[in-house]
Amino acid sequence: MDKRIQALVDLTKEKFGLQNYYLGRHDLNRSVTIFKETNYTLTMEWFPAHAPKPGEDDLNPEGTAVIEIDIHQQVFISAIFVGGKSFAENGISFSSLSTDAVIGWVEKETGLVFGKQFSVQKTSRQEYRFQACVNGTAVSPGGQIEVKMDKKGQLLFFSITGDFPTTDVVEEAVYQLSLESIEPLAKKQAQLVEFPALEQEKLIPVYAMEEIYVKNDQTGTITFDIGTPSGTVETIDRPIVWDEQQVDSLNSFTPLNRGWQDKVTTDQAFSLEASPDVLPITLEQQAGCVEAVKQVLLQEYPDDSGKWIIKTIHRDNGKMVATLKSNNHTQRVFSRKLLVFIDADRLIPENYIDNQDLWEVFESWEVPESVTIPKEVAFEKIKGHVELEPVYVYDSSKNKYVLCGKLDCHHGVSAADGEVIALEDL
Repeated sequence: MDKRIQALVDLTKEKFGLQNYYLGRHDLNRSVTIFKETNYTLTMEWFPAHAPKPGEDDLNPEGTAVIEIDIHQQVFISAIFVGGKSFAENGISFSSLSTDAVIGWVEKETGLVFGKQFSVQKTSRQEYRFQACVNGTAVSPGGQIEVKMDKKGQLLFFSITGDFPTTDVVEEAVYQLSLESIEPLAKKQAQLVEFPALEQEKLIPVYAMEEIYVKNDQTGTITFDIGTPSGTVETIDRPIVWDEQQVDSLNSFTPLNRGWQDKVTTDQAFSLEASPDVLPITLEQQAGCVEAVKQVLLQEYPDDSGKWIIKTIHRDNGKMVATLKSNNHTQRVFSRKLLVFIDADRLIPENYIDNQDLWEVFESWEVPESVTIPKEVAFEKIKGHVELEPVYVYDSSKNKYVLCGKLDCHHGVSAADGEVIALEDL
């Protein structure tokens, strides 16, 4: 074992009291932050001394400790004891099962400051959850910290995920937005969407608020998007079309059944080599990816010329990934989506994922009811339910977090009869 890895293994064993354990497996991983910085971590699987090492496809035995550490900052990212059982001796425990005791430990472990960089989200006697903040104001995308222990206070679960902005990447400001000042925008964000009613097995047309962030100075908005890639992203936004001649000249495409995990060497990790996911995507590479996407569509969806829009191309685990959405103007909560995975060097397709199965479930349901309520009437009905909360949001154009108002609403209006509906009930 490399001596640098060994030092981290020894540190982990001592800190978590793993004298009754043996190191069964370990692996190096890398990830990219929204600021395009590369982080390297070491993941270790420690098995109880009395348990044999499981096979690759077997479940880890009860009490296994799966621990991850940032190899440069030497900060622990997660520690999970499988099955809520620990055989650690003199490991991490809390003599006082109090929020203050847990907050103090989190501050010491992470270097984060309570109230400035993280705040309480949820607490109980044995479980604690915290979220990222900027002086008490929520952030997006943000981070989360979870801590769980047994009745005696022994640590069973710890994880820190996401981003916790520091002052150098935040443009602090005094919040000045109000619902009255942005009402025209709020009205524009009310969209007609077909929601699935699972029990009735039908789609219900509902006017609902499309969540968005409004910049505090009202110079623009930032779109709310779950799961935005951290690697380099290029917006394409163009339909893919072809003719019969191109169908006849199709190159054969065979999906590859292999994993997408990025392989990392010890030297790459300890030299902090930049991930390939932060490299730019050139115009030539974009064109090559578009052709790779077309190759998949020509073979797998030969009748779909013009029916797909390639929205973005991004880097992920050393691959190029093209995200496509159906060129269908029907607004649904679950839209048709296609991901095409492309070899980043040869620019040839390797595999694809289609959510067609989910989409076809809705296709067999009842036809949505007719729309009889105008948008203006619907907005007046839900205007009192609209929320605008301050949030610091990552602005890619500035590479910083800026103060915004999160425009959202948990209610909608039935476009068929005008009834105000709690969206969580759909």
